[in-house]
Amino acid sequence: MNNAVNDGVWSGSWVAERLGVELEGDDGLTALLGLALRRNPKRAHLLVSHVLGKHIPQSPSVVYGHGFRLGRRVRALLGDTEAAAAVVLGYAETATGLGHSVADGLGPAPYLHSTRRPVTGVVQAGGFEESHSHATTHLLLPENPALLAGDGPLVLVDDEFSTGNTVLNTIRDLHARHPRRRYVVVALVDMRSAGDAVRLERFATEIGARVDLVAAASGTVRLPEGVLAKGQELVARHESGNSAGSGTHTAGPADPSHDRIARVGRVDLRWPHGLPDGGRHGFTAAHRTRLEAALPAMAARVAEALPAGARRVLVLGFEELMYAPLRVARELEQAVPAEVRFSTTTRSPVLAVDDPGYAIRTRLAFPAHDDPADGPGERYAYNVAGAGFDAVVAVVDSAADTPLLRAPGGLLDRLAAHIPHVLLAVVPSYVPAPPAAPERPPMLSEPLRGPAFSSYAPEEVGWLLQDLSDVTLEAPTEEREEAIQSGGAHYAESLPVEYQPSEQYQELFHTALDASAARLAQAVGVVTETVIAELAHSRPRPDAGTPAPRPVLVSLARAGTPVGVLMRRWAQHRYGYRLPHYAVSIVRGRGIDANALRWLAAHHDPRDVVFVDGWTGKGAITRELTQAIEEFEKREGVTGFNPEIAVLADPGSCVRTYGTREDFLIPSACLNSTVSGLISRTVLRADLVGPDDFHGAKFYRELAGADVSVDFLDAVSARFPEVTETVDAAVKELMAQDRTPTWDGWRAVERISEEYGIHDVNLVKPGVGETTRVLLRRVPWKILAKAGAGADLDHVRLLAEQRGVPVEEVGELPYTCVGLIHPKYTRGATGADGKAVNL
Repeated sequence: MNNAVNDGVWSGSWVAERLGVELEGDDGLTALLGLALRRNPKRAHLLVSHVLGKHIPQSPSVVYGHGFRLGRRVRALLGDTEAAAAVVLGYAETATGLGHSVADGLGPAPYLHSTRRPVTGVVQAGGFEESHSHATTHLLLPENPALLAGDGPLVLVDDEFSTGNTVLNTIRDLHARHPRRRYVVVALVDMRSAGDAVRLERFATEIGARVDLVAAASGTVRLPEGVLAKGQELVARHESGNSAGSGTHTAGPADPSHDRIARVGRVDLRWPHGLPDGGRHGFTAAHRTRLEAALPAMAARVAEALPAGARRVLVLGFEELMYAPLRVARELEQAVPAEVRFSTTTRSPVLAVDDPGYAIRTRLAFPAHDDPADGPGERYAYNVAGAGFDAVVAVVDSAADTPLLRAPGGLLDRLAAHIPHVLLAVVPSYVPAPPAAPERPPMLSEPLRGPAFSSYAPEEVGWLLQDLSDVTLEAPTEEREEAIQSGGAHYAESLPVEYQPSEQYQELFHTALDASAARLAQAVGVVTETVIAELAHSRPRPDAGTPAPRPVLVSLARAGTPVGVLMRRWAQHRYGYRLPHYAVSIVRGRGIDANALRWLAAHHDPRDVVFVDGWTGKGAITRELTQAIEEFEKREGVTGFNPEIAVLADPGSCVRTYGTREDFLIPSACLNSTVSGLISRTVLRADLVGPDDFHGAKFYRELAGADVSVDFLDAVSARFPEVTETVDAAVKELMAQDRTPTWDGWRAVERISEEYGIHDVNLVKPGVGETTRVLLRRVPWKILAKAGAGADLDHVRLLAEQRGVPVEEVGELPYTCVGLIHPKYTRGATGADGKAVNL
């Protein structure tokens, strides 16, 4: 085989004749594309570009020229002003070099390409799925997150535009974070169906943006019925006829591997220090200027290392590393009399058939040599063996310069078996330096889990907190109250002494749990089903084969944590989902733990995060979370978090996602740590919590004998089967209602604050849950109870009696009860026994 594509024979005819696949479109379409068969269960055929420089060795000037001209067309479409504000995004692995070339043609636009290689210390700024690919997950890892945060045009570059799914996934992901008015999709070939084109138009209307398309050629692929099965059968038949794979070349026994590897030479490109090797983390106009200046000298070093008389030379790039070797190859092409060709290795498994009418004539297979995140596997170089090359220059980045590269059967060995002269050039892998300010550790601590921290099972919840169990933080309730109200301390700087329930009170807890377990189970089911449905609605699947997004539950410690665990259990009971669940700290007046948000953004898609709490009172935490998320996103450049809270009960009408709006007793509100995994309230104090630390909390191991945390969970989840039908009916009814928050609770609190002369809404705690906490943790003044309230308030009445707090029945009250904190508290406002004294 002297040429990958023989003149006069279309390189797609072999597949077309056997499978009935047809290309229809522009006259130049078959000059740009051939056909091959994938070794892939998702799609039978592969469109093989003659000008991409991936599977078929091609003149580097031709490869670069196609991308550069597409960039010029984009510039003409946008105009100079919009072109100056544009950002170019290319797709790994095939279009990384094409995207670079488009960016060069566009002008000063910065460039970023997606990657399948995670990089330690670089926070993911986005990601999406390529559903038909053999390796689906794409990561976006810009060194500067602001690169994707602007509102100028975003130019998306891929080698082919087949269905549009990948582009839609990308735009949907990025538009949710940073909306733009304009997108331009660039491809060598546009192969969409009419239906796919209409879908893109509808999508553009849906997001309120303009989406243009620029392509070198267009057409469609006609696939007969059953083509996938026929293609798989054809692949199996050809590969079974050749144990090494049809068209695969192996080394002959007369030339041992160690002798071949010993002949491999090295060439030092002297790559400019600090210059990125590509667009994995961003490539700017300044980087491009540095590269242009260094290219002639790098090409001259390669030319000096080539053997005398070499007539045909291949520069072989490495997977996503396409642009750097392409530019070196193009410079070399102009510097030497030899015929220079360019292609790269790839992950894509393709059948090789040595026939003039087939695009992939030969295949060299070798093990991955860059320690890939998805584990070991085969990699390939196509149309290299048998192509008549006198020399090959293999260009890899330093992450791929490993012993496997030089091992017997590795890439260099496989090349040396077929090409007389092999040179290796290594480009330093660019890894962004950590930001100079503010300095943060590259990795935050992993979540704390039971039994080392909390009495919950380790899979039930991960606590994004630091363990302060060995620090004395408790202060007498009256002392804390005076310090808080005087402004001398914040409530989160200390802990109240944990309330130890009497035998009578514990009996009330168990009675209340028995009576309310079914009602609680129904509320858990309703809020969980609503969360799952809302996430699916906000992030619709591009096609039926794409899995629906699943929530990442993030409970607000600690009242939200038992609810988060129950929601996780419901999702597993109903759907078999094992949802991630974490607990984080939020402090009124201080905001949510920003380090916890950073950890979540680094490990999950922020759009999947659902914040969970037990109940709403007047909505203070709802407002606190909204403000904190807004400030975090502005400061960090990380977007996607939804500040809405999902709660079990929303008596204050402060949220859209809830299990019920009734103000009823949630037994987990009756106790403190002994129903919350033995974890204290969260602590935020400057001498204990540094700028790079999670907020703190204590694990009260010594209270294990009184712990009912798991009893509470088991009692409620045991009722899931009996409420399933009721939940389905309730969710259907709820989703049809207007769930817009009315904030009735907030207005009621303001009214009560003025009527009782308190003049501070923070001292009015509405609802059964908040009233209970006033009695357990603060200095209560009085309790307002709705006239006729029954067993839901038995425990409140008992606690009020124990602390000498009057209970006043009120006719019109939007809550079952309201707890009032002593509004002018000093230690003189209570008697010697700590009981409240009226003003």
